[in-house]
Amino acid sequence: MYFKTGMRTNPYLNYLENEILTADPMKLVVLLYRGALDSIGSARRHLASGDIRARSRSVTRAIEIVAELNQSLDHSRGGEVSANLARLYDFVIGRLTEGNTTQLDRPLGEAERVLGKLLDGWLECQSDVAPAPSRMSASPAQYQVAEAASERFSYAY
Repeated sequence: MYFKTGMRTNPYLNYLENEILTADPMKLVVLLYRGALDSIGSARRHLASGDIRARSRSVTRAIEIVAELNQSLDHSRGGEVSANLARLYDFVIGRLTEGNTTQLDRPLGEAERVLGKLLDGWLECQSDVAPAPSRMSASPAQYQVAEAASERFSYAY
């Protein structure tokens, strides 16, 4: 998703642009998952209605988002987690491609289920990682817990 700088007349786009530009890495991953899932949902609806062009655009958007997630993995630090995510992303892209070329709903549904499970995991991780307290108000122990949680996330990405 690309944004041009400048004044927008659509308040939702203004809000979305601001949310993306100010989001921490964990929130960005969640936003990407939601974008991919929204695109797959649209693709499935367009498939059911017979709108080939719109279906193809939605599948392409979902593939681009999943490819971006895949490219952002840090394999040097992510170890097994990063490798497993890469395999899952490859699987999802394969299912999306098959669903688009065969015009079948089942592969799209499989891709949607896998990404939905991954999103659930990220949301759980996000709720486990509390925002880092400011150094001025936090005790050294609180700061260390926040730092450790943040590092745990950064190994995969």
